[in-house]
Amino acid sequence: MKTLKARYLCLAVLLVAIRAQAQANENPRWNATPDDINNLLKSLKQLIDVNYQMEIKSLGELDVNPENNPIVYYSGHYNFSFSDDQRTKLRKYMLDGGMMIFNAGLGSAPFYRSAKKELAQIFPEVQLQRLSSDHPLFHAYYDVERVEYSDGVAKSGFRGQEPWIDGVTMNCRTVAIVSRFGLAVGWDGGEVHPEYAAYMSESAQKIGVNILSYATALRGWANESSTALQFVDSGKSSVGMLGIVQVVYEGEWKTRHAGMSILLKTFNSKTDVPVKFVLKEKKLSDPTLFDAPMLYFTGHENFRLNKSEAARLREYLLNGGFVFAEACCGRKGFELSFRQQLSRILPEHPMREIPGDNMIYAFPNNVSNVGVTPALAAQTGSSIRPKLMGIEINGYYGVVFSPYGMAGGWEMSQSPYAHGYNASGSLLLGQNILMYAITQ
Repeated sequence: MKTLKARYLCLAVLLVAIRAQAQANENPRWNATPDDINNLLKSLKQLIDVNYQMEIKSLGELDVNPENNPIVYYSGHYNFSFSDDQRTKLRKYMLDGGMMIFNAGLGSAPFYRSAKKELAQIFPEVQLQRLSSDHPLFHAYYDVERVEYSDGVAKSGFRGQEPWIDGVTMNCRTVAIVSRFGLAVGWDGGEVHPEYAAYMSESAQKIGVNILSYATALRGWANESSTALQFVDSGKSSVGMLGIVQVVYEGEWKTRHAGMSILLKTFNSKTDVPVKFVLKEKKLSDPTLFDAPMLYFTGHENFRLNKSEAARLREYLLNGGFVFAEACCGRKGFELSFRQQLSRILPEHPMREIPGDNMIYAFPNNVSNVGVTPALAAQTGSSIRPKLMGIEINGYYGVVFSPYGMAGGWEMSQSPYAHGYNASGSLLLGQNILMYAITQ
């Protein structure tokens, strides 16, 4: 296997300055497009009037504090691998708020496969997924739902017009992205040769500006989720507690790692319900699934249950089980998939909006209006009537689904891009859903 000769770009915000770094190795192909980042940063300065400068450093010189270098850029053409120590270092860097960009130079398949393999080892608990069109990265500055590729992309076998960016997402923040096709040649400002498997210049520039805008917007709240995790971990005993199950499925099933646990703790402390609850994580195939009073689904991206999982979920619901689902951050990819899956599983029971006079909005909290995140407020106003969808089975709602995100509110740290309820509204409405689940 060839050793990858690539580079790192680290962007650090100091007042209005962003510093960039890169790693140069002995193979000259690491710098095949020498003006790519400089041109991209010039574009960003013209758009939002921020000054940048660039430095080149090795991975060994990388400061793991994201405050000093919030973005790491890695580009190349060949197979590569990191050492265990490097993986540990990069994991800490990304979990602490940093972001990595892997660019497959000229659409290099060996580099792309290596990046996917490395991220699977760095984050074994999270699946690398292709980002759907509603991901905020594609709307952070420009709306980029269709792009222009060079002819080489079609020759490689992909004939779509959607941007192909894979990502690792932790707690509603995409911490690493992998571009399947080359971005750097479009940033470089030169001709994009028809044989390259790459984005044409205008599309590459727009995606690049969006990546930097997205990473910058998320820096202010990246560490908030760590406080939530400490809160959840403060009491580890589950003796005498009834387990509510978060469903593990093929895809991004775990978005906010602490959200539901925090909701359960607030519910346990607020209500006089004698049974106390704790969160457990299980697949639909788990033999103890039917012991759970409630199943919880969440996610950002598209997903699909296999036939066995679908049959198991149908059996659970028709035997009196309860499913609560929420589209984390109000993401349409998850909403469409969840609704499609339930329509396939329970075709005789359509999903409809739950009327505003239903008891689910009244007990234990009277929730007639809720505050929403700034991103959603831009569309709806700052306060709205809560919207829940439901599937009625034998006279009660066996499925309750929120198209607006709640888990970030439970953690009191909604993403700046989230379309969801604010912290207060999320907690009040979440407590009502739990009460409904155990009293019906």
